[in-house]
Amino acid sequence: MLEVTDMKYIRKEVNEKGCSYSDVARRTNTDVRTVKKYADQETFRPSDKTKKNQPAPVMDPVKPTIDEWLKDDLKKKKKYRRTAKRIWQLLKDDGFKGSERSVRTYVSRRKKELIEEGEDASLPLESKPGMAQVDFGEAPFVREGKVVDLPYLVLSFPYGNGFYFQVFESQNQDCFLEGLKRFFDKMNGVPRAIRFDNLSPAVKKVLANGERELTEGFEAFALHYGFDHEFCNPGAGNEKGHVEAMVKYVRNNFLLPEQTVYDLEALNESLWKEAEKDRHRPHYEKEASIAELHKEDLHALYYLPETSYETIRYESLKADKYGFVTVDQKKYSTSPRFAKQRVTVGVRYDCIFIFQGDDVIVSHRRMYGQEKKSMDWVPYVSLMAKRPTALKYTTFFDQLPHPWQTYLDQCTLSEKKEALKLL
Repeated sequence: MLEVTDMKYIRKEVNEKGCSYSDVARRTNTDVRTVKKYADQETFRPSDKTKKNQPAPVMDPVKPTIDEWLKDDLKKKKKYRRTAKRIWQLLKDDGFKGSERSVRTYVSRRKKELIEEGEDASLPLESKPGMAQVDFGEAPFVREGKVVDLPYLVLSFPYGNGFYFQVFESQNQDCFLEGLKRFFDKMNGVPRAIRFDNLSPAVKKVLANGERELTEGFEAFALHYGFDHEFCNPGAGNEKGHVEAMVKYVRNNFLLPEQTVYDLEALNESLWKEAEKDRHRPHYEKEASIAELHKEDLHALYYLPETSYETIRYESLKADKYGFVTVDQKKYSTSPRFAKQRVTVGVRYDCIFIFQGDDVIVSHRRMYGQEKKSMDWVPYVSLMAKRPTALKYTTFFDQLPHPWQTYLDQCTLSEKKEALKLL
């Protein structure tokens, strides 16, 4: 039986445009008798689907298997999906007796239906598995005896009420993308769509008609992982109400009162377990545990790309006369030989790398808060060996063990040179 659209086309071409049966049959690749049948039919009823619902003894047993394969393939890039011919071959290996054409016809129709279902599934975002929301929150922590506020990133699933969270030093783009990457790696999958506020790490400018000019880093990240991104209207945080509620829930239940932090990475490792334990409670509305519903969310995720995303950005920066480069108003040392020259700087959420070609010549822990300058003295030692009189007035001298300071104070100029060459 022809599709309704094919029937309408045949009737229009024959009855309204006066085309011959054979001409329409040739253009539609349809038997001329079929064309005549539908063109002349008096009781044309496009809603009549009785034939479609008739049992197909050969295809019916394998339809659930094909559906499962097609749904699984929709999580992959197109080049990794099974073709209709491959599906037929796999079924044939398991004893299937049907024709390749039957499989092709069914696969073609089901692909269209599943894609349409997937498109419909993105609306509304809050009610479908595999759809997520993301936002930052802040909580107090104790560091070196002082109370400081640190941001934490939360990813939540409105369907199942599950969530993940990680604490960072800043709400900058480097921490933001690192957090998303950690979530994806932990879930071993990527949400189909994620709703955000108009976060500066993701949105450069809000344009007319709801469009957004994205930051280069976020745009590349989203393209790599293939998720759809949706943004709230300005001032309409309620459009991501689930994650906003989860930000408060995380703060009240896991981060208060303030914790003493010695190692942020060790803290974050423990937070995975906290989020997992929290799922062993009933959903506030559905008759199931959050853990069970979370499995549905995970099952609906896209697969991770084959290659991991490198959360590092590269900048070409000019060093000052002392060999320092500035990243986010913080100074990092390079080497005296790079004074007033351009160097390649790799920027991660936690580290700064100074490159010469493909080699890292200096690395620094990335500074946040009140710190302004990071100095690695090793590349400067050879320069100090040439100017030993300046040694005593450097912070490098202050960092030396006391016996070394005493020894160098007692050295002659030539002895200082030799000592610094030894270092």
